[in-house]
Amino acid sequence: MFLNKLKVRWNDLDANGHLANASYIALMSATRVEYAESLGFTFVDFKKMMVGPVALREEVHYFREVFLGDPIYISQELVGATKDHIFYKIRHNFYDSEGKNFARGEMLGAWIDLKTRKLTQLPDEVAAKFFEKNRTQDFHYFTKEDTRIEGIKPVNIDLVSKLDWFGN
Repeated sequence: MFLNKLKVRWNDLDANGHLANASYIALMSATRVEYAESLGFTFVDFKKMMVGPVALREEVHYFREVFLGDPIYISQELVGATKDHIFYKIRHNFYDSEGKNFARGEMLGAWIDLKTRKLTQLPDEVAAKFFEKNRTQDFHYFTKEDTRIEGIKPVNIDLVSKLDWFGN
């Protein structure tokens, strides 16, 4: 399990004085960057390879509050992936300084070709480092079809008629 140690900062708080929901997403992302760097890959390396990570879906489950100045630990583990390693799912657990779990987040991601803007695979030597280590006990392979939630599809609108309706 990879652990990233951070401290709750003033700008991480919401109006209630506890860690804001948007901060959880940002801290999960920061942990993924730290993990990539621990494997020897920086964003400069990904740019040279012309690939980058893209978040398709993220969710967080909150168990209890955390406040300004609290030291926190954010874990990262691979929950699953497609066999071609294009799609992956990462679990992040948030712990206080005593190891008590105060939140859990999961992220469904994929790799994108930075030139074509299409989904792609990582080079084999990079994929081996990302996909063969740091797995959860419930790690599993899934299909591309498993990445979609039933009924969630884009719904376009006629923006001109909507703006006219509001008098814009």
